[in-house]
Amino acid sequence: QVQLVESGGGLVQAGGSLRLSCAASGSIGSINAMGWYRQAPGKQRELVATITSRGSTNYADSVKGRFTISRDNAKNTVYLQMNSLKPEDTAVYYCNADVRRITGLAIRPYWGQGTQATVSS
Repeated sequence: QVQLVESGGGLVQAGGSLRLSCAASGSIGSINAMGWYRQAPGKQRELVATITSRGSTNYADSVKGRFTISRDNAKNTVYLQMNSLKPEDTAVYYCNADVRRITGLAIRPYWGQGTQATVSS
């Protein structure tokens, strides 16, 4: 099995910062892309940022210049540094990783349980 565990959410005032972490563990052979998604109440889950195993990044337009995604391949961990937070960033943030398990060749996506980030105005 593969588990993704997020941490770092919380309550912050507008303009503040939060740093999210997501650690993958279990029977991991390799991890391709990792990413962060978010879902606000009454809205669909949306992409926030992704990062490949080589470090290439992609961001949603709404977070460009404010959020930074990074990863530590040795620790199977992905981070999301969120600066200049706005109330509209309030959501449950989910970690995602495309993992090839030790026991197979197929690559499939895994999801964390989510962590709440709330930005007050």
